[in-house]
Amino acid sequence: MKTIKGPAIFLAQFAGDDSPFNSLGSIGAWAASLGYKGVQIPTWDRRLFDLDKAAESATYCDEIKGTLAEAGVAITELSTHLQGQLVAVHPAYDQAFDGFAPPAVRGNSKARQEWATDQVRKAARASARLGLRAHATFSGALAWPYLYPWPQRPPGLVETAFDELAARWRPLLDTFDGAGVDACFEIHPGEDLHDGISYEMFLERTGNHPRCKILYDPSHFVLQQLDYLGFIDVYHQRIGAFHVKDAEFNPTARQGVYGGFQPWIARAGRFRSLGDGQVDFGGIFSKLAQHDFAGWAVLEWECCIKGPEQGAREGAPFIARHIIAVTSRAFDDFAAAGTDDAANRRMLGLTR
Repeated sequence: MKTIKGPAIFLAQFAGDDSPFNSLGSIGAWAASLGYKGVQIPTWDRRLFDLDKAAESATYCDEIKGTLAEAGVAITELSTHLQGQLVAVHPAYDQAFDGFAPPAVRGNSKARQEWATDQVRKAARASARLGLRAHATFSGALAWPYLYPWPQRPPGLVETAFDELAARWRPLLDTFDGAGVDACFEIHPGEDLHDGISYEMFLERTGNHPRCKILYDPSHFVLQQLDYLGFIDVYHQRIGAFHVKDAEFNPTARQGVYGGFQPWIARAGRFRSLGDGQVDFGGIFSKLAQHDFAGWAVLEWECCIKGPEQGAREGAPFIARHIIAVTSRAFDDFAAAGTDDAANRRMLGLTR
């Protein structure tokens, strides 16, 4: 068994224009001061990271590593959640997702997709230069608007969507393979890869690509009422990254999983700061340790009640308490009899 690394923190929700959140060095030092040992970097935020430069310059990547080492943290993974979303966008979401792209490609879905694909490809190269072995991203979505089967879906609609999604990602997965990096798709509502079965549909169409991995985040499973502990048993060989995020689901007579179009504060299912929700993190960390997950435990803070800085302060000790320093020996070794093969055969009555 392996001991999970951490605690670490995803910087996307904390980056800002004010110090210490406006540069990689200062936000890294802030994270270290709270007890974090690693940071996951959003590659779209140029206040923290220049993806174009990192994809091409070993010197720049060495500078990034040096800056964070001086601050007292390591890089866990790079993230292209926003760019990955734009690899596949259904036209119904064109305007909503245009803001994820630079102005030059907005309003042009083809140019936007090409830009996003290039960004993900650069992230694979940058990850390799930084010595990383996993990358966090979204799959994007073509079939998501048809999630609920009313009106009745025409035959082949979902299959065609997943065929196209896999066709767009297969060359990128090959790029990650060449870089020696796993592409870890966050299983997330709004993405076509939103549960185990949809991930399997995609994985099959990529030829069971060895780099097609999962970013496991139990909060999204709570909101879907999916067995998040059983998920680890089923998919542990494919879990390559881990977001530690809490959630709660409290259905009423008036609303359930779909939330009645309400804001987060009024929804039956909502994200919470660590320890304030319903996720069984003791069970999760035990399952991941049992199945030899050797990656990072990365806080992703999202909460509709508690502020981000309090969530960050509380998150590091919460994760640290849950990380299991796995045992190197059996608990009953003290009672070992020290038998050998001949003794074993005698115990079984196999000697004449």
